Amino acid sequence: MLGDARAVAFVGSQDLEASERFYRGVLGLKLVESSPYACVYDMHGTMLRVTRVDVVARAPYTVLGWTVQDIAAAVEWLRARGVLFKRHGGIEYDGAAIWRAPGGTRVAWFEDPDANTLSITQLPPA
Repeated sequence: MLGDARAVAFVGSQDLEASERFYRGVLGLKLVESSPYACVYDMHGTMLRVTRVDVVARAPYTVLGWTVQDIAAAVEWLRARGVLFKRHGGIEYDGAAIWRAPGGTRVAWFEDPDANTLSITQLPPA
């Protein structure tokens, strides 16, 4: 039954105004609804609800990510908009803070204003 339903992604935020500046202003997502409880964005047909919470439960893993065609260009574009990329201990990165997985997938991690870990991923050529 849910196989044909559209997915909805959720991210918690203690400060919806800061989140809006980030998700709309920095990442360029289209804001489709705003209330004191949540900001809703269109992510290429997938709904993202950034929901107001009293305390963000910080996960030690990626909570939201995007697949991109050219990760180096995406990292450069995000850096130009003020995004800082994370480096995790024990992982080798290139000079742009991009990790290459053994299968060829490339990943870069960054955080939103509430320290939710986000990522961009470039899949290897088929």
